[in-house]
Order: sequence, then structure tokens, then C-alpha cells
Amino acid sequence: MENNLLKTKLAFIGCGVMAESIIKGLLRKDLVQPTQICASHPRQNRRDKLNEKYKINVFSGNANAVESVKNADNSIIVLCVKPQRLEGVLDDLKEVVSPEQLILSIVAGATIETISTALSNNKVARTMPNTPSQIGHGITAWTCTDEVSEAEKEQIKSLLSALGRELHVENENMIDMATSLSATGPTFVFLVMEALTDAGVHMGFSRDMSKELVQEMMLGSVLFAMESHLHPAELRNMVTSPGGTSADAIYQMEKGGLRTVLSKAVFAAYQKAVALGENDKQL
Repeated sequence: MENNLLKTKLAFIGCGVMAESIIKGLLRKDLVQPTQICASHPRQNRRDKLNEKYKINVFSGNANAVESVKNADNSIIVLCVKPQRLEGVLDDLKEVVSPEQLILSIVAGATIETISTALSNNKVARTMPNTPSQIGHGITAWTCTDEVSEAEKEQIKSLLSALGRELHVENENMIDMATSLSATGPTFVFLVMEALTDAGVHMGFSRDMSKELVQEMMLGSVLFAMESHLHPAELRNMVTSPGGTSADAIYQMEKGGLRTVLSKAVFAAYQKAVALGENDKQL
């Protein structure tokens, strides 16, 4: 398969955990070389650490990072700052970003319209990675404007593959939906993991033993579900014997409204994601 990032320059604006995860994944997969990457970060010690670890150029100024890739035949600007810093960052970049450059944002709640208007650039992609992306096992939903070419879409796919799997969605509303399901989802999983571990301790296991049993059970269950391609209801029926332990456990979960609670939690996260987007438009 041809490497479509081979001649592409990348400028990461803000270089926190998720940006570093992308850089690490791209270099690990040999999709780019360190000389193709630059980044910006306000702290000197962070810049030194990134330069030492990945051999990339790191600038204190956001505009400097963009300027360093501006003359390349092909470049992508990756916005990785915290939402509360976005307005100032866009002000930094509005005079240096060209209309030909592809803008890819992983900023939570930042709409395509906000970024496109501020930078006078119609080639914008919006993404929503999740926590497992930090170890290359995430899934990132993304969408983009009509001005993004097919070749650029393939580049986006390659770039996001550094975080795990990618899923193109039709519109920005689906990005908000993905925020509530796949991006917020690890929170639900971690909470269930915590509750099950505590239950094991309550029964008499040590915390370490209980944690290991729970984590391996959850990992194995997910892998089995993916390999079997069966509906979750079919999988649940497979392990639910009449009058058995699973039947009694399911009865208590249904009695406690677990399905309803999870559904409400996802919808609450979706409403919050939409509200963040509306607030972003008012910047």
C-alpha cells in the first residue's frame, strides 16, 4: 500500500497527550519521518522533551510552526489545543494559514464553521478520538468539508490510523454523537470496571486479584464479541443458563434499570457535546 503521507509536512498546534500519541504512532508505523513533523508548545521543558524523544522541531509560537511547513508542496495543520485556548490560537494563525492547507482539528466542541471562518479556510476536518487512542487502540470518528479532496481524505485516514481505527461519518452531528458514545464511552467502561472490582473485594478477593480478574474478563469478552460477529443479545443468551448465576445477576441489573441509566448517560453526554458546540459558535 502506497504511503500517502510520504511527502507531507505536519504542524501540530499544541502538543499534549493526544498530539504526542499521533506523532508516536506515525513514527512507529514509518508513515512519516521526524523531519516532516513540527509542533508548538508554550513550555520550554515540554519542547525540549519532545525534541529529544522524537527528534522533531518544536516552536514556542503557533504561527512559527505553521510558517515552517507553509512552503511545502503538501502540508496539514493539526489543531490539538484545549477548547478554552482555541480562540487565542486561531487569532495566532489567521494571518499565516493559507487556503490550500488542510486543517485537521481534534479540539473537543470546536465546530468546522468556527475554524473555517477564523482561518478563512474551507478545507477543514473535525475528529473525535477517544482515550484508548493513546495506546494505538482507539477509534476516531471524523468528518470534513466538501472542499477536502479524495486524496486528502486518504491522508486523514492514514494520519488517524496512528491512533487505531478511524470511522468517517456524514456530518458534524454524528461527531457529537460519537463524542457521547465512543469518546465518553471509556468513562462508562472504567466505572463498571471499578464497580466489579469493588464487588470482588467485597466478596473476599484482594484488590489486585479482583482487578486482574475483571480486566482480563472484560478484554476477553470484547475480543470474543468482535471475533464472533454475533449480536450482544445472542452473546448474553449464550452465557445465561436457566436458573443460573447469570440469570439472577441479569434480573438484578434489569430491576435496577441499568439499560435506562446507560441510555440516559449517553444522551446526557450528547446534549453536553451539542451545547459545547453552540457555545463555541459564539466565540
